[in-house]
Amino acid sequence: MKIAFIGGGNMASALIAGLANKLTAGANIHVVDPNADALARLHQHYGVSTSGAADAAVGAADVIVLAVKPQAMHEVIGQLLPLIDRARQPLIVSIAAGIRSADLSRWLGGYGAIVRCMPNTPALIGMGITGMVAQAGVSQEQIKVADDILRAVGPTVWLDDETKIDAVTAVSGSGPAYVFYFIEAMQQAAEEMGLSAEQGRQLALATFNGAAQLAAQSSEPVPLLRERVTSKGGTTYAALTSMEDSGVKAAIVTAMKAAAARGKELGDELGAAN
Repeated sequence: MKIAFIGGGNMASALIAGLANKLTAGANIHVVDPNADALARLHQHYGVSTSGAADAAVGAADVIVLAVKPQAMHEVIGQLLPLIDRARQPLIVSIAAGIRSADLSRWLGGYGAIVRCMPNTPALIGMGITGMVAQAGVSQEQIKVADDILRAVGPTVWLDDETKIDAVTAVSGSGPAYVFYFIEAMQQAAEEMGLSAEQGRQLALATFNGAAQLAAQSSEPVPLLRERVTSKGGTTYAALTSMEDSGVKAAIVTAMKAAAARGKELGDELGAAN
């Protein structure tokens, strides 16, 4: 299987690391990016072929992964349009935030073999999760291929409606930032209570990692796990009562809904190009 990546940034590099010489040989992966240093690094590490602009190798690919900034997508599609062999119907996989499949299809002259994905940054260490949705023109074989590609950096969640991608963006796409924000708060509190910065960091990170693993491995629902740590009148109860009184949970839910709403707005703005 020949795979072309348009864009060789962090997320593309993470996918290539998970794919090269596993799902397909490194020599079957072609990367297009104007950054010569990034291309040289990818070639050295994984044996991929490279070019500074879209070329015939892109047209010969079975899968074309669009991994460019959303604002550059319309211009990139213009460069791809004459290269796509419609008789072969290569699969287009987009990991660009905010760009809807319908707009990609329109820019590509009604092309239908498109899968839209929303990965997240833990993909950089092979621990991401990706929301995915396929257009009607994608075959079952191509769905499996897209799933295999994104599973190179973590599990996948398939959606039956692209409008739900905005919710995925709010939960997992933006989600790592919420976790980092909470860790920051824990570290700050640790220092204010007399612990060193390094002690606060070590305790906060290990607690988050351990709690997440416990939730992932337990058959019990998360609310029950929380209750098991919370003895009435105890220290955890005091902390959670303070959070509830401050409206922390409600604020988090409201914030995530704001992220989803902004995702929809971005789709409207980025898709407005003719």
